[in-house]
Amino acid sequence: MKNIFFLLVVIISFFGCSQTKQITTTQSISAIKTDVKTLLDNWHKAASDADYKGYFGAMDSVSVLIGTDATENWNKMQFASFSKPFFDKGKAWSFKPLERNVYVSEQRNFVWFDELLDTWMGTCRGSGVLEKKQNTWKIKHYVLSVEIPNNNVQAVIKAKKKSDSIFLTRFNK
Repeated sequence: MKNIFFLLVVIISFFGCSQTKQITTTQSISAIKTDVKTLLDNWHKAASDADYKGYFGAMDSVSVLIGTDATENWNKMQFASFSKPFFDKGKAWSFKPLERNVYVSEQRNFVWFDELLDTWMGTCRGSGVLEKKQNTWKIKHYVLSVEIPNNNVQAVIKAKKKSDSIFLTRFNK
C-alpha cells in the first residue's frame, strides 16, 4: 500500500512540475504581438534600406508573397529573384505602417495580421501569416493590396478592363 501511495505522489508531482514548466515558458500574447510588430517594422525597414538579406531573412523558405498585380503570386525564390535588381540598385520600396492588428493562435505559434500602409502607390493594405519555428517568427504568407475608395471602383474597373481580359485568357480553356 505504501508503494502505491508513493508511486501516486511521484506521478502527480511529475505532471504538476511539467505543467508549471510549460506555463512559465509560454510567451504572453502581448509579448508575441510586440515581437511580431517589431519583426514587421524591421522587415519594411529592410526594404526601405535595400537590405536584401534582412528582408528575405524574415521570410520562411516556403513563403508566398502576393502582390497588387494579378500575376504576382510568388514563392520566396521567385520574389527574391524579381526583387534583387531593386535591392542591388540601393532602392527597393518604402512602406510605412499606419495601423496594424495582430491576432495570435491559441497555441501561440501562429499569428495573422492586417496593416494599413502609406506607400508610393498611396494607401495599401498588407495582410499575412507568421509561424514561430525554433523560437523565431518567420513570415509565411503576405498579401499586398491597393485600397480603392468605393466611389472610385467603377473608374478602376474601366481602367483595368483590357488587361483583365488578356489575363483571364489563361483560364478560359
